[in-house]
Amino acid sequence: MIYKSAIVLISLVKTLNSNLNFYICFVQYYIDVILPIPLVKLFTYSINYEEYKFLKAGMRVAVPFGKSKLYTAIVFSVHQNEPETYEAKDIHQILDEHSVVNSFQLKFWKWISEYYMCSLGDVMRASLPSSFLLESETLISKTLISKTLIEISDDVQLTDDEFIVLEALGRQSSLKIAEVSSLLNKKNVLKPIKGLISRGFIKLQEEIYEQYKPKLVKYVRLASEYNSSDSLQELLETLSRAKKQKDAVMAYFSLNTGTDKPIKAKFLEEKASVSSAVLKGLVGKGVLEFYYIQTDRNQFNNDTSSSKNLNRHQVKALGEVNDVFSEDKVCLLRGVTASGKTEIYVKLIEKVFKEGKQVLYLLPEIALTTQLIVRLKAYFGNKIVVYHSKYSVNERVEAWNKVLLNNKEAQLVIGARSSVLLPFSNLGLIVVDEEHEQSFKQFDPAPRYHARDAAIVLAKLQQANIVLGSATPAIESYFNAKSNKYGLVEILHRHNDVLMPEIELVDLKDKYKRKKMKGHFSDRLLEEIDLAIEKEQVILFQNRRGFSPIVECGTCGESTQCPSCDVSLTYHQYKKQLRCHYCGYQMAMQYACLSCGSNDLDTKGFGTEQLEKELNALYPDLKIGRMDLDTTRGKYGYQKIITAFEQHEIDILVGTQMLTKGLDFKNVSLVGVMSADSMLNFPDFRAHERSFQLMSQVAGRAGRFEKTGKVIIQTYNPFHNILQQVSTHDYVSMYKEQLEQRHVYKYPPINKLIKITFKHRDINKVDFGADWFAKSLCLSFGKNVLGPEFPSVSRVRNEYIKHVLLKVPNGQSAVQTKKAILKVKNSFMSVKDFRPIKVILNVDTY
Repeated sequence: MIYKSAIVLISLVKTLNSNLNFYICFVQYYIDVILPIPLVKLFTYSINYEEYKFLKAGMRVAVPFGKSKLYTAIVFSVHQNEPETYEAKDIHQILDEHSVVNSFQLKFWKWISEYYMCSLGDVMRASLPSSFLLESETLISKTLISKTLIEISDDVQLTDDEFIVLEALGRQSSLKIAEVSSLLNKKNVLKPIKGLISRGFIKLQEEIYEQYKPKLVKYVRLASEYNSSDSLQELLETLSRAKKQKDAVMAYFSLNTGTDKPIKAKFLEEKASVSSAVLKGLVGKGVLEFYYIQTDRNQFNNDTSSSKNLNRHQVKALGEVNDVFSEDKVCLLRGVTASGKTEIYVKLIEKVFKEGKQVLYLLPEIALTTQLIVRLKAYFGNKIVVYHSKYSVNERVEAWNKVLLNNKEAQLVIGARSSVLLPFSNLGLIVVDEEHEQSFKQFDPAPRYHARDAAIVLAKLQQANIVLGSATPAIESYFNAKSNKYGLVEILHRHNDVLMPEIELVDLKDKYKRKKMKGHFSDRLLEEIDLAIEKEQVILFQNRRGFSPIVECGTCGESTQCPSCDVSLTYHQYKKQLRCHYCGYQMAMQYACLSCGSNDLDTKGFGTEQLEKELNALYPDLKIGRMDLDTTRGKYGYQKIITAFEQHEIDILVGTQMLTKGLDFKNVSLVGVMSADSMLNFPDFRAHERSFQLMSQVAGRAGRFEKTGKVIIQTYNPFHNILQQVSTHDYVSMYKEQLEQRHVYKYPPINKLIKITFKHRDINKVDFGADWFAKSLCLSFGKNVLGPEFPSVSRVRNEYIKHVLLKVPNGQSAVQTKKAILKVKNSFMSVKDFRPIKVILNVDTY
């Protein structure tokens, strides 16, 4: 009886298995993917059962899109729901064995795309290192029916270009489009390629290439047959006539004695004083062998020291920060310049490390990372990863993978704006240093996110603490703190109780009238420079690079304009060039007016380059340095200048606003602001706030350690409220005054702003399109719609620009507002005449 029951059970199991296999064969499986293109929706592709079991959200797949193009896509979800409106294509291939994007990131990407009104593809392209975004490359190859060149020349008339392409394919199996372009010395090679395809001589195919290449370091070892003493003796006798090769072998033995560490080929060359050819010769003889070990591109030593003891003000502030964290709030740390905020961050980081969690340290400028990495690696050694745009693609891939795997070498990530998009899975703390800086806001391309605001959302997703630090917080942040939305901690004393720098306002009107100016330097500034340079260093701030922003004809008044933008060209004397700082156009300096031919040309205004020249004339024995975008182009441009200034190789450093951001120099006793008025008179509702922040920050570079510093601010209007507030370090008065104006005119933080920008080469199209869009918005939002208006620079790169500004009151639903804007945008793009116009949505515009 039991035997019969067993047979029945086995038969039932077999039936169930066969039915299950039958069911699996006919069930369809799908994935929704994010493509790196600016289309809002997700795309569905078909997969088989094995792929369904293997694929997870966050993995990369190659998928066909359009007629023949292949794209890298990120799997968003795996499901069995067939798309209703189109037939799903099969995927091309799976690119990963595990997810390169985690679930926290996918949620974060979704929030960014919804809040900043962009597509998930835009966020994906901004987040992933470019080597992860493998797009297919078109290859051209000969078809099977393709004839030999001799036969073709008899039967068919070929153009010269077509003949050259086929001749090249006779020598190699395939050509890339770029190679064909180079071969024919033409940008557009569509015509000859289409001609050959139509006659069946060539075919196109798409291939995907992996761009990331790991760094391999070459090592050397002795061949196994020379391990015995007899064979070694014989080897040395053999090499008796090859002195260099014998020296290399002896140096190898010297390095190999008493250690098991592998020997780098380069190190052996240096030790033996031989060239790489000598080692290659030994490898050819079978004496040595080369082998390779994969190595990280960015490594830090593990030598660490304990962090500094905090003073009483810092200890009090640290306790208050922890109290804010216990209430699960964002903490705004307002500490005056040189109050020691970084040491408080270090103590917070140490606490998070003990919990085994990750820390993100956000900085507004790459320039700041140079000094900060030196300070932090002294405390945390090889637990640091640095991530910013100056790093190569391969370096960024390695940093990404370390963070993704929650590697012990990536517990502390230091980076600029884009590092907020890294794949964190175990965040314990986010530090946003200099949180007021506008460089935390991304402008182009989408997503136009603000790293500070995005970091607050990321911290909430990861249940991490976040501290926003600044000596001059953004009005929005301070408003949130005063409204009890954030916790507020303040340090109003400098480290070692050093006094705040003494600030003096110099009236340029009076100085020019009394002829007490040398070039752009007042007599007071020169007096203070003379006193300071005996022992200390000087920083001079001018927020404009180049020699002069305008070159004007004294006869007809014309200035040289950019052909693509509505701006005058800036004169750069060092390269004898006129350059556009908007589109990059450049031309040789003109010594005669292009309009009337007159030689009477004069420069108007001044930049950092002109100041450097004047200082060299005034102080020929001093070393003058310049720090702006022109002098910091390379990967280590910032580092070289900052290191030279720290080591007192530079006496006077002239620079733009990159000098204002958290740099720490011991010997600076004097800071000069060359022209305060250019910042104050900028046409922007944030101009006064930014002017206060810039001048306060640059003033904070003076007298940071023992001696009280001095700041000279040159201005035509010394009685301006902002300048008076800067001179007394009165942030609170500036905040109250600016907040009152924001209340009156309904600007942030009272209202939110969304800017809609229209761009097109035809000014009439931009005019008509922007007017239509603004009127449509007015139907829903009435007087809260401002514009459309042309900005001060209304044409850039031959595209005319017009802005519409929407003020969103705090009580109004932001979600519904954005839906209404997108509805208007969809209607706008459905009109044929409006379709070519670019429409850019910028939420929380800066």
